[in-house]
Amino acid sequence: LSQLPGWSVRPDGSIVIATGNDDALGLYRCTPYNSYGTAGESRPTRVLLKDPPAFTVRPKEEYFQEVGRELVIPCAAHGDPPPTITWVKVGSVGKSSAQVDGNSSLVLHPLIKEQHGVWECTATNQVASVTTATSVHVLGTSPHAVTNVSVLPLLLAANISWEPGFDGGYFQRFSVWYTPLVRYPPRAHHDWVSLSVPAGAQHLLVENLQPDTSYQFSVLAQNKLGSGPFSQIVTSVPRGKGSFPVTTVPPEPPAMTVHVFLSPPRALTANETVRGVLLRWDPPARASVALSGYALELRQDKGGWEVLERSIPGTDTQVLVPGLIKDAFYEFRLVAFAGSYISDPSNTVNVSTAGMEVYPSRTQLPELLPQPVLAGVIGGICFLSVAVIFSTMAACIMNRRRAARVRKRRQGTSWTGDR
Repeated sequence: LSQLPGWSVRPDGSIVIATGNDDALGLYRCTPYNSYGTAGESRPTRVLLKDPPAFTVRPKEEYFQEVGRELVIPCAAHGDPPPTITWVKVGSVGKSSAQVDGNSSLVLHPLIKEQHGVWECTATNQVASVTTATSVHVLGTSPHAVTNVSVLPLLLAANISWEPGFDGGYFQRFSVWYTPLVRYPPRAHHDWVSLSVPAGAQHLLVENLQPDTSYQFSVLAQNKLGSGPFSQIVTSVPRGKGSFPVTTVPPEPPAMTVHVFLSPPRALTANETVRGVLLRWDPPARASVALSGYALELRQDKGGWEVLERSIPGTDTQVLVPGLIKDAFYEFRLVAFAGSYISDPSNTVNVSTAGMEVYPSRTQLPELLPQPVLAGVIGGICFLSVAVIFSTMAACIMNRRRAARVRKRRQGTSWTGDR
């Protein structure tokens, strides 16, 4: 063994080969012995050299493609034995809609907004696994949610900062939304205040806040195609004048940031009825205070999310959605409100109106107009109808009188000429 560089024998009799090469190939037998001799050789073992995976084709660092089109990302590797290629989106939950073709390339068709992000290609065989990554940028979408929202409480104010998400290929602007948790007088649960952020800024100072009052903050990104999802909600307490000790050099106020979580509505389902699409759900599993209501959001054909109904009572577990367009694709989701807390969105349900009837255009809960409102509408229509009839009759009478005066004038002129 001394003639083979990197080879050595351990005290327990094992052979260590520091660098595997062709010298290591072959059959090996081990013979134990002591002062009394040996009991014989061990069974032979064969040493084979196997190659770990190595990439022969790597994806580029970044890919940019329009939403709805096809994107093919190559990835190939060799090894002994031949490796298996797998693709996974970093941070994804559940099974991805992506496909892998016969050349181990990732196929995204049609490309959707949710496929934006980092994808990893992994080559694996019995020897080892190797991984390479690429970033996919989906263009032509609404913005992605901002991340790392932080709130620094100040004197009667708060400084909100964040990291922008991908802009979807268009210039994006931001707005900061906030609401106090202590409500006086009582307000609607969705009554948040929004402040526009100057173009290009990634922070905003919110002033004129009440001291020692908890506030919720969230950031919304928008571009020409619509709004992205709201960011994570962060709760913070601005400081009052008496909250700071009087010293020559006042210390930096400690951050009082608390993350608040309210369970989203559960098991959202959609069923077609003769009056429209009926959505049903289960209430949130956890709520720190009594549930006060829901808001229904929808988007059409992978567009931006819009609020369809803001004031669904907290006791309801269903809502009827008419007014859908034929041959379109809709997505629906719910958020819950409990006091001044707002939950994350529920699961998303998909509704395709291909072959469905067109329903009335008004989105409503499953109930009719109140009788006083209906009577007022009918009365207004009747009043307008009577006014139009009287106006028409008056115009006809005036025309007849004018025609009679003209005839008399003509007759008088004719008589005078005869004389």
